[in-house]
Amino acid sequence: MFWGTDSPTTKKNGMKHYKLNFLLIFLVALFIPINKVTAQVELQPKQQLVSIHTIGDSTMADKVNPEENPERGWCQLLPIFLNDKAVVKNHAVNGRSTRSFIQQKRWDSVYYKLNRGDYVFIQFGHNDQKENDSLRYTNPHTAYRHNLIKFVQEAREKGAHPVLFSSIVRRNFNENGTLVDTHGDYPMEVRLVAQEFEVPFIDLQYATEQMEERYGVEASKKLHLHYAPNEIAYYPEGKEDDTHLSIEGATEVARLAVAELKNKVPEFTNLIKEEE
Repeated sequence: MFWGTDSPTTKKNGMKHYKLNFLLIFLVALFIPINKVTAQVELQPKQQLVSIHTIGDSTMADKVNPEENPERGWCQLLPIFLNDKAVVKNHAVNGRSTRSFIQQKRWDSVYYKLNRGDYVFIQFGHNDQKENDSLRYTNPHTAYRHNLIKFVQEAREKGAHPVLFSSIVRRNFNENGTLVDTHGDYPMEVRLVAQEFEVPFIDLQYATEQMEERYGVEASKKLHLHYAPNEIAYYPEGKEDDTHLSIEGATEVARLAVAELKNKVPEFTNLIKEEE
């Protein structure tokens, strides 16, 4: 018997308790900071990208076979002017008017994807004026106007921001070198709807009119699709298209659109890439 001294068994048990306590303290010290860091990371919200939904016709649409095809829609080039806070979701389709875009349920598919704070860029007119096509034609003062209003009001229902664009001009110079309008009353109706419903209006008709005139009769061909037979493989028989855009043309139109958005939609500036 040992008086005043721990027995070997007691010492052995105490050592076990000491080791166990040390292990618990070590684990607490190890894991609590990690959990705190993890919690802090989880509390920080992920950056929500702003979606820019674009609806319209072939002058906006993405083109197939971009490696070979020289044609572009201007919204296809829009992302190069935007920063990483925005994403372009291009729903524009070749040959669509406001009528066919709605009747084919394309607008419905866009509507259900809209989130609060998104943008909806709206530009129609080239195909709405086709009087010989009952599936696409709209009277500018009735159906066309009301279809634009539908896009605006339903976008706002979802908390999205509609922006109306007038159609880009066609390269239509007469024998005197005067650029002649081909869109009739459609751009005016866009202006009127924008004014009545207080929607930002981007006058691409005027901006592209100035661009075409600045380039001039011959140089403006570079903005569109003008190729001699066998000049490029994609158009072996040649091409003369004064409506649709080349890569250069689509880039310039996208640049014009962004410049106008800076002035007409100040909050959109946060999504524009800083000039280098």
